[in-house]
Amino acid sequence: MSDFTLNASVRNDLGKGASRRLRRENLQVPAIVYGGEKAPQPISVEKAAFYKAIEDESFFSSVLKLVIDGKQEQVVVRDLQRHPYKPLITHADFLRVDATHEITINVPLHVVGEETSKGIKDQGGELHVLSNEVQISCLPKDLPDFLEVDISNVELGTTLHLSDLVLPAGVTLVELTHGEDHDNAVLSITKPKTRGEAAEGEEGEEGEGSAE
Repeated sequence: MSDFTLNASVRNDLGKGASRRLRRENLQVPAIVYGGEKAPQPISVEKAAFYKAIEDESFFSSVLKLVIDGKQEQVVVRDLQRHPYKPLITHADFLRVDATHEITINVPLHVVGEETSKGIKDQGGELHVLSNEVQISCLPKDLPDFLEVDISNVELGTTLHLSDLVLPAGVTLVELTHGEDHDNAVLSITKPKTRGEAAEGEEGEEGEGSAE
């Protein structure tokens, strides 16, 4: 699990105007930390370190150390509000976590073995990634930065589902707790369409449209 530490200060000057002033100063990001037995607390996060941290994919699937006026909190990112057209974070939401309680969070899927994959290299298939992330539940200490999907031995015509993922100890997939009908596909290796097949498919669609 990656180690991220962010420094923050309690924010007493509240409201939209105060947030705009904070962003104009360009040193702090308005935010809030909530959850657990404590009341929600408006804060401002040191901008430079925060912007650097969000460049790392694992930041969004890690337990973070949030140091607020010298006091440390364990948190995860719950939401980032972005400016509609500028590369700016306008507000961040952090959720407090407890070492003894499970958290639910999305983690990315990393596909490995594509260069040596039997279905791609030997059988000429194409990889189709159907899901880039999955929702998991675990204790904070068991939280992985990502889940790895090894396709080195996956053959042409194969579809991998959630139930095919190899999970670290203590980690469960939230969707699978809802039943077998939630065992969604995450990737497949299929035969590439030839130009003739693609054209035939397009003609068929046009024909269906004109018949209506």
